[in-house]
Amino acid sequence: QVQLVESGGGLVQAGGSLRLSCTASGLAFNAAAMGWFRQAPGQEREGLSCIRWNGNSTYFLNSAKGRFTISRDNAKNTLYLQMNSLKPEDTAMYYCAARYAGCSTSWSAYNKWGQGTQVTVSS
Repeated sequence: QVQLVESGGGLVQAGGSLRLSCTASGLAFNAAAMGWFRQAPGQEREGLSCIRWNGNSTYFLNSAKGRFTISRDNAKNTLYLQMNSLKPEDTAMYYCAARYAGCSTSWSAYNKWGQGTQVTVSS
C-alpha cells in the first residue's frame, strides 16, 4: 500500500521559511516523478513544482520560482520543498503526489497523494 506522508508545515511570519518533507512507502520512489501542489480554501488545487526520478525539476508556478526549491533524496524515499520569503498568499494546504511517468502540471495526472500539511503565513 502506497503512503505519502507530508510534514513540516506550520505558522510562519511573512518573509520566513519552511521546509516541507514528504516520505514515501510502498512506492518505487526512485522511479517516480514527485510533485508538490497546494490548495487554499475555495480555490482550485495548483501545481508548484515537480522533480523527476533523476533530479531534474520543473516549476509550474511563476510566484514559486526563485523562492521555492524542490529536491529529493532517493535513498531516504523523501521529497522536500524549501520555501523562502513566504507571503500571506502562500497560505494553503500543501500536498505531495507521485506518478510513474514524467512530470505533469495537472493534479489529475497524479494517482498517489498524501494527506497534506497546512502552511499559514501571517502578515
